[in-house]
Amino acid sequence: MSALHLDFEGPIVEKEKEIAQLREDPAIPDEDRARRVAELEADRDRLRRTIYSELSPIQRVQLARHPKRPYLLDYVPLVFEDWFELHGDRAFADDGAMVGGLARLAGESLVVLGQQKGHDTKENLRRNFGMPHPEGYRKALRLMKLAEKFGLAVVTFIDTPGAYPGIGAEERGQAEAIARNLREMASLRVPSLSIVTGEGASGGALGIGVTDRILMLENAFYSVISPEGCAAILWKDPEMRARAAEAMKLTARDLLEFGIIEEIIPEPEGGAHADWQATAGAVRSALVRHLRELRGLA
Repeated sequence: MSALHLDFEGPIVEKEKEIAQLREDPAIPDEDRARRVAELEADRDRLRRTIYSELSPIQRVQLARHPKRPYLLDYVPLVFEDWFELHGDRAFADDGAMVGGLARLAGESLVVLGQQKGHDTKENLRRNFGMPHPEGYRKALRLMKLAEKFGLAVVTFIDTPGAYPGIGAEERGQAEAIARNLREMASLRVPSLSIVTGEGASGGALGIGVTDRILMLENAFYSVISPEGCAAILWKDPEMRARAAEAMKLTARDLLEFGIIEEIIPEPEGGAHADWQATAGAVRSALVRHLRELRGLA
């Protein structure tokens, strides 16, 4: 899906360049070219498997932030049916950074909501880079209460660098809006499930994350602060982010070991952005299974 590459993918990129050059070399007989291309592709695949099996925490953070990674509105048509978006908090405005609506999954109606980023600058500005204002959290709560009223399960997709910290957001009660969501979600009388699909940072993530079960994509992260923010506080140097990411234990594997999440959803080789369809298929399967289990507990 992506032409962008992360720094640790350099050896893979170089191998792909070799393959492209070999394919375009007219001096090599077709039979030899096919054999050598196949060898280089096998080398590239082995290299990719090695690199992605040994990712450091900060490299997983990089993958979680990849601009071509699928966001909520990318998952919707691949995972759900009959999507109908609902807008507004009925108090101030409709926040583009928080999206929600009604959908169906395996024959069951439910409420789906989550943060939404953009794939380009124009969309990111409209979505405020996935950082909701208080009206976004109030919209989320309105939809969760709607779900409770009609007995619908709630599914949230978490992917945010944090709630928006601007003056206007603080004036309109950002902290109160998040705190109210934490309290109300803790007592929802319908099944609730959240998936951390990318960045799960700070109270901005927790504001829609107090659910019966929490799942994470393999290369997502979930923490009280970003690695850069942690490094700036502890070492006064954001460049210490790799050390901070290691110390913070923010990866899906760490959080599963701590019992904070229930399951890690595997990503295709190369990350979720490499194959949206495969990633969405894994998300759908996990959602169906967990929602059936939660319904069985009711």
